[in-house]
Parts: sequence; C-alpha cells; structure tokens
Amino acid sequence: MAQKKDAAQTDAVSVRRAARELATRTIKEQKKGFKEWAVMGDWDNAYQTMEREFEIRQLGVFKSMFEKGLVYRMFKPVYWSPSSRTALAEAELEYDEGFKSLAAFVRYPVRVEEGLRVKLGGVEGDISVIIWTTTPWTLPANKAIAVHRDMQYCLVKDAEKGNELILIAASRVAEYEKILEQKLEIVVPDVRGSDLVDQVQYENPFQKANGLQPIIHADFVTDSSGTGLVHLAPGHGMDDYNVCMSLNVPAFAPIDDAGAFTKDAFPEHPELLEGLPVADIKKTGSNAVCKYLEQLDMLRAKHNYRHKYPIDWRTKEPVITRATAQWFANVEGIKAASMKSISNVNFLPESGRSRLESFIQGRSQWCISRQRAWGVPIPALYKVEDDGTLTATMDSDTITHIIDIVKRRGIDAWWTDPPDDPAWTPPHLTGTGTYVRGKDTMDVWFDSGTSWSLLPPPQHPDKPLADVYLEGTDQHRGWFQSSLLTYIATHSYTTSDAVVKAPYKTLITHGFTLDAHGRKMSKSLGNVVSPAQIMSGELLPPVKRKKQKGGAATANNTAANERNYDTLGADALRLWAATSDYTRDVTIGQPMLVAINTSLHKYRVTFKWLLGIFSLTTCPPPFTSFNNTLSPHDIANLGHLSDRLALHRLAQVSKDVHACYSGYEFFKGVGAVNRYIGLDLSAGYFEMIKDRVYTGEKTECEVLQKVLGVVFYQLLQMLAPVVPLLAEEVWDHVPSKLREGSVHPARAIWNPLPQIEGTEASEKVGRVLGVLGDKIRIAQEKMRAEGRIGSGLECGVTIYLEEEGVELLGGLYCEAMGLVGRPTGMSAELVGEVEKQLEELLVLVPGLFPKLQVYK
Repeated sequence: MAQKKDAAQTDAVSVRRAARELATRTIKEQKKGFKEWAVMGDWDNAYQTMEREFEIRQLGVFKSMFEKGLVYRMFKPVYWSPSSRTALAEAELEYDEGFKSLAAFVRYPVRVEEGLRVKLGGVEGDISVIIWTTTPWTLPANKAIAVHRDMQYCLVKDAEKGNELILIAASRVAEYEKILEQKLEIVVPDVRGSDLVDQVQYENPFQKANGLQPIIHADFVTDSSGTGLVHLAPGHGMDDYNVCMSLNVPAFAPIDDAGAFTKDAFPEHPELLEGLPVADIKKTGSNAVCKYLEQLDMLRAKHNYRHKYPIDWRTKEPVITRATAQWFANVEGIKAASMKSISNVNFLPESGRSRLESFIQGRSQWCISRQRAWGVPIPALYKVEDDGTLTATMDSDTITHIIDIVKRRGIDAWWTDPPDDPAWTPPHLTGTGTYVRGKDTMDVWFDSGTSWSLLPPPQHPDKPLADVYLEGTDQHRGWFQSSLLTYIATHSYTTSDAVVKAPYKTLITHGFTLDAHGRKMSKSLGNVVSPAQIMSGELLPPVKRKKQKGGAATANNTAANERNYDTLGADALRLWAATSDYTRDVTIGQPMLVAINTSLHKYRVTFKWLLGIFSLTTCPPPFTSFNNTLSPHDIANLGHLSDRLALHRLAQVSKDVHACYSGYEFFKGVGAVNRYIGLDLSAGYFEMIKDRVYTGEKTECEVLQKVLGVVFYQLLQMLAPVVPLLAEEVWDHVPSKLREGSVHPARAIWNPLPQIEGTEASEKVGRVLGVLGDKIRIAQEKMRAEGRIGSGLECGVTIYLEEEGVELLGGLYCEAMGLVGRPTGMSAELVGEVEKQLEELLVLVPGLFPKLQVYK
C-alpha cells in the first residue's frame, strides 16, 4: 500500500487486506495517544467505519437516498486524479497557488458563411480564429469554440501569416500584439459576437473524421483574458459540458485512468499521442500537442502561465477534469432544505456559517463514486451485454438484496466471491441475463458523513442528534457538509416549510497549529511539533542541575553534559490547547510552553498550600465533606471583610468560568482561573490570612478552613476538565476523612457557586482594594529596581482620602490591608479593625478615589 505504483497492479482483495491492517494499526496508535492525552471516551466501544454494522447502516442511507430519486449515474466531467486513479470530490482537493501550466495561442482556419462575409464588407482571403488555453492537452477533445453574443470582435490582418485575417475580441488586440511582438492592422473594427454564432465553422486537426465543428455562444465567455474566443472540450470542463449538452454536443475525453492519451486522441496518427501523460511535471501531453500544431502552422505562441490549480490531497499530484461514468447525489434537490436546517445551528466562530452556506449554495451535485478497492461498494449490478459491454442496474429491491447478502457474508464478500456469483442477483433479475458486481466504492466523505446513523433518535423532535460537531476549517466542504447532506437527504429533501433540523446543535471549527514564528508546520522546514515533544518537556529550556560540593553536577550519575528537561505531561498539552483561541490558527513554541509550565507550577503550589492547611494538626478542618462546608450560620457570622470578599470573588469567577466552558470558550475560562489564582488568591486573600491561619485563635482558623474548603473544591472543579491528572493527584492527597466524605470533584455535577448573601457589599471595597493593590505593586517594583527595598514587607503605605484629606490610619502598612502580607507586630484584632473602618469609609463615600504614598 505504501508504494502507489504497486497498488495499481495489486488485486482488490490484497489491497483491502493491507488497508484494513493499516487502518487497524492506526486506530490502535491513535487510541493509545488519546488515552495518553487524558482524553475521556468510551474507547472499548468506539465505532469504526470499517465495521459491518456501520457499513450496513451506510448502505441503508444510500438506499434511502436512491429511493427518493437523489442518486443517479451519468457520463460527465469530474475531478480525476491520475496518481490515485480515481474520481475526486471538491473536498478531496488542495490548491497549488503557483502552479505552472503551458499556455498556448492557437489559430483555427475557419469557413465563413457567405452572408457573414457580406457583413464583413466582402473581405476576401483566409480567415482564422485565435483561442488561448492553459490546457493544450485538451485540444484533441475539442468540440466547439465559444464566443459571447454581446461582445465586440474585430478582424485584423496578420502580416506574418501572409496577411491572413484573424477574428479576435476587440479589447484583446493590444495584448495579443504584445504576445506576437508585432503590430496588427484592424480591417473590420466592429463585429458582433452574435454575427459569428452558427456562421463560422472550423476543423479539429486531431479529429478530422468528425467534420466541421461550430462556433457557439456561451455566457461565461469574457474578454478579461485570452482572446475572447474559448475552446470547448465538454469532456474536460463542467462549463463546457453544460453548454455543449444543451446543443446535443457529446462529451469526449480520450484520456485513460492513468491520465495518458488513448488512441482515440488522434485516430489518424495514434503513435503521436497514445500513452503520453497529460498531468506530469514535464507537460508531456501539452508539449506533444503543441509540437504537432506547430507543424501545421497553427501554433502562434506558447508560454508558461502560473495560476491556481487543483492537486490530489493525498498524493499532492495534479488533478485533471475528465468525463467518466460516475454515480452522483443530487444536491440541488436538497439544497433548500439544507440551508433551512442550518439556520438554527450555533456556529463557533460565527464566520463558519457563511463558509458552510457558500459551499452548499455553490454545489449542485456530489460525485459519490470512487475507483478504489478500499471502502463500501456502490450497490450496483452490471448486466453483461452480448458484445461484452456492461449496463448498470440499480433499483430498490436490488439494493435491499445486496444489503441482506452483506449482513450474512460481510462486505469483503463483494470482492472475494466469484464475479458472477448468482447469490448476489436478486430474484426479480434471475433469468434475465448475467450480472456482475460493480467495482466502484463510495466517497470517504459519504462514509464519515453517515456517522450520525449510529446515534439514537432524539427524544424530542426539536432536539438535534448531536450536541457538537468539532473539526478543522477544511471540513466545511468535507465532514460538516457531507453529514448535513446525507442527513437531510434521508429525512427530507423537499422545499416545503417543514424544517428538518441539522444533525448537530453546535458546529465548532478550529484552526491549525503553526510554529512559534507563525509558519505552517512541515517536514521540509523541520518545524513539526508533536504532542510527545510537548509532554516530554524537551521544548523547554534545559533544567539547571544542582551542584554538589566541589562542583560536580548531581543527576543520578548522568553525564555532566547531558540535558535534563522538566517533564510536562499530558496536562501541559491540554492546558496549551485550552488556553489557545482555537477559532483561529494557533502557535506553539518555547515561549508559549514556558508560560504553560509556569501556570501548572502555580496550580500545584496553590493546591499544595491548601492541602497543607487541611492537614494542620493544630487546627483540623471542622467539617467532613467539601460538599457542605459553610452553613448559613457560618456565612452570617463571617466577621472579616477579606473572607466575604473572597467568597464574593469566587462566586463571580465560578459563574464566569462555567459560562465560558458552556460556550466552548475554554481559553477565556482558563484565563479567568489564572487571574483568580494569581491576583485574588496568591497576591491577595492568601497573604491576608496567613497569620490568622497559623497564629490566630482556633475559632478564627476554623472559619478560614471552611472558607478555604469552598475555594478548594470550586477551584478543583474549574481545573479538573483542563488538567485532570493534576486534579486526580491533588484529590489523592486530600486527608482521607475529607476524601471519603466528599463526592469526587470530577464526578460531581459542577454548578457555579451561587452568590452568598451578605457578600455583595464587599464588591465595592474589593474594587478599591484592587486598584490600591495594583498601584502599590507598581511602586514596590520601582523601589526594588532602585535597590531601595527587597521584600514587600520592607515598605509602608499611607492612604489619603482625596476629598476629605484625612489620613487613613497614618502610616498604615500595605500588609495590614492584606495586599501583600502583614508585618510582624500587628495583631489580628488591629487588622480586623482596619478592614472594618476602611469598609465603612468606602460605603459612606462610594465615589471616593483614594490616593496613596508608598515609602520605606
């Protein structure tokens, strides 16, 4: 399978066996990775599209669509990958923005009806038309030349060609002169495109047996490039196909599955083109065509042309457009219902709505057949005619019969059973001829797009099947779209007012991962970052090892020059993902991972300190469960402003984080948690209460234990979805008495902490304290930079009331307000008195803005 050259010569059974083995190994590896990343899932019962139950469901969806007239077979142009030897859908394409094609200007001598010559002023002599094409290899399949009936053309004289007269769009003469590097004489300045339609004929030199071919009108012809005349090959372009089919001009594509010319490309001289590839990097097919045209003196110019061009998403090789017999789904018939269904879908980001809508609006059909051995077969039988040709046969009874055989024998029997095994022929076809099974399989997007069939029907008709579909931005034309189309096609395909809901309630689109410099990751750049590298910590700066006495490094006898890294683990990978705004492309590199490591360390230190409080032997927790820590009596008797403020802020943060998580805005939720830990807890509340915990009265300590119990449990519930391994480790270190009496935070339904009555008034004080704290910290940093202080305990703060001009407790230390800590010698009673007076002052003067002075 790894060698695509060998795959083409390998029998289908061997290909399927190798593909199944590869898929099984890959699923096992991915499952292992997901588990290592602490992703929760029912891994023992995960569905696989290659399981029989799924395949039968998928065939059932196909049958439903067929019965509604949405599946048909046609010979028409499709994207074709010579490297994969199969048709492709738009979703299987990538685009090379700088693809280099060989473009050519080609002249076709024409026969002009006498009436047109009269309109042209009775001009005499040979007349030719000029076309420009970026795919000269399609010229053998040319069936017509198109003009626009309303465009102005002119007749110019080409002196280098014996004064031959050339028909060209009037607005393109100047550009054509630049290409030829010569001046052209305008003979007839104004010729309407409508005058040329059905009045001019020409001959395709590669298909002389077809006789003369017409010049016709096409709406898509413009004068923005080329010559204003377009060569039409209905077997190699959808626009060409539609125009030619309306005039009963058949599609013709003399290209084989490998993307090489067949003998039909040039029946008179097949040796000139047969077997030459048309999509190779050397442009072999186009060069051969141009060489022959040059011999006929029909090639006026050729040049390299860079433009956007489709390539196969798997092989990265060029794709061509080629008419083949394929099975299609009629998207036009379900387009209106599909558009209605997504009007009630939530999109994250909202821009995903217009993106999905545009793909649906721009699609009229879906080529659902593929020329691959690996996949679910198109359930079609083919009758063997007397001349050996095959005629496709498909009806509801045949599909039902095939599904029944698959249920008994498995999907592989489609390939392993003898080709004409009569068991596959339904009773109503028995005796009507010999039938063989088809070789086409369904598009992989049809496979994945029917995954909704595994979900149980919603209990209420207004409910969608799934809460969330999550994938990358490329899936608006892939899985998101195929899931919607197959679901709507199965449940409703009319344009009535009855709206069938989409299979998903919310559709989340994530961006892609870039390196630290914002570049797309690729092996050629050597900038690919794997999850394993993140978890190992090898992207962080090496850890500095401690030295023994005498200077020798201690690292368990490792070599002195060996690098050691701080292993981050799965929590770091998860935290990086959770802190990233996934609705756009995200970067990853050392600076980002250093910040992630810092956050993880902060979480660990915070929980370690709280666990230490709960393990105090001098003041054991006065409760046995985190689920009922504070009673109404306890709340009513919270005497300290700092405690009430802590609970008030916790309720706010808990509510905000819960809303962010519920709205899938994880980066906002984690940001709120980080700010809460860093500012409200570490630099605020924890500093305020240290002395009350360790040196205060037992009753004081017990009150703090209860408040901290609420903080601990809520904090653990906020972080458990993001860093579950740390949460488990923390919970394992909770004193056994508390752990046994509490519900595990990861198993408890997390509801945001309700606002505790009596704490709302603290918000006003909290805002002022926050402003004061910020200003004090800025002043402290400045003093540290000047070398005036080391610790924050070395400074004092004087607060002035702006209007009153009253010094609030002159010489009040900032630590007394709990902003950074509390200096030795200030009693808990004094701290409480300070808090009380400050609160009273701020309530009395709500618009007051304090000034402060920080000094040593």
